[in-house]
Amino acid sequence: MAAAARSRQRRTASTAGLGGTTLVCARTRYACGLTALTCARPGADSLAREIAAEAAAIDAEFALIFFSQSLMSARTLSLALKRHAPHLPHAGCSTAGEITPDGLQDGHVVAMLFPRGCFTAQSVMIRNLSSIGMDGITQEIAGLRRTLHMRTDGLPRSRNVFALCLIDGLSYAEEAVTSALHWSLDDIPLIGGSAGDDLKFETTTLISNGDVDSDCAVVILIATNIPFHVFKTENFVPTGSKLVVTASDPERRIVHEFNAGSAAEEFAAAVGIVNGAMTPLSFASHPVVVKVGGEYYCRSIQKMNDDGSLSFYCAIDDGVVLSIAEPTGMVESTRSALKAVGEELGGIDLVLGFDCVLRRLDARNRQVFRDISELYRANRVIGFGTYGEQYRSMHLNQTFTGIAFGQRHAAE
Repeated sequence: MAAAARSRQRRTASTAGLGGTTLVCARTRYACGLTALTCARPGADSLAREIAAEAAAIDAEFALIFFSQSLMSARTLSLALKRHAPHLPHAGCSTAGEITPDGLQDGHVVAMLFPRGCFTAQSVMIRNLSSIGMDGITQEIAGLRRTLHMRTDGLPRSRNVFALCLIDGLSYAEEAVTSALHWSLDDIPLIGGSAGDDLKFETTTLISNGDVDSDCAVVILIATNIPFHVFKTENFVPTGSKLVVTASDPERRIVHEFNAGSAAEEFAAAVGIVNGAMTPLSFASHPVVVKVGGEYYCRSIQKMNDDGSLSFYCAIDDGVVLSIAEPTGMVESTRSALKAVGEELGGIDLVLGFDCVLRRLDARNRQVFRDISELYRANRVIGFGTYGEQYRSMHLNQTFTGIAFGQRHAAE
């Protein structure tokens, strides 16, 4: 089914990109009607022309774009899209790695084009996350839902709706925003990822219909008659080793003390590594988890600071009890999750995936990077490496969240 479900064509753009660089794009068309374009060379104008040409070829309703800031800036990309595809609605964000039809990559751009015949999409950029508040978010989503309802009124009732969320991964606002979105969306399933900046932890950026910003989120509501299924998978189990937060800065997600001692020293002692040798790989290989409602969720560490404190990707506060976790087989757990999704849908045509950058680092450290990349390729996963993942009402870390689409004929 993998070979029959899609066709792939590689071509070289006939025009020159910025600085005279010729752009090579790979195009993958899927049975459900979606197209993925990927490139790994600078040239925002050439890329935008490729997107515009493919959008015209499939009568695209919407484009979703994930890009490495090492390849091109958000503003350069946005201006190029405004020049060459001025009437194509679009949204996207910067990444911490990309998932292309060929597997895990770095320094790429991935563009997903949704055909009008099977998808209706409406998006909104929610700005100033640090000050907007829940009421502001719920008003934005209420307006978004009304607009989508007006656009889909009269379409076949078989269309179901899901929500995508892209959010500034350095905003410290993911938990509050995800909670507000979940409340506003009622029974519409939410899936998404936090924008990255190639592990620089300086600035992540989002684009939406010509706008470029940080401290913001983009929410896209999509109605489709293609069968879909949202899911998540992680690979860790808690141990009996505990770390209690005894001094923290919740607003900046910084822990100063565990168990009344230096956060970095206590963590290093708990996992058995040298304090001064800790890197992002150390945190990826030794996750910490918190128990919420009977389930364990990662509260991943982002980096060690000069004063011995630890910065987190997720919300943290005094009194929180964290358990040191042991990773289990990433490849096996991911394969099992994808198999279950395939059984649910009667076969996977493609998966839009949001994959925590810490999973990528851990895969390299445990020498299964090639295996997980091949697993994504074989199951037709495309997406990006995140600074956090959204799944229904939760903001997560060290998790793979996704939405899988079935074949178009299954919807007819």
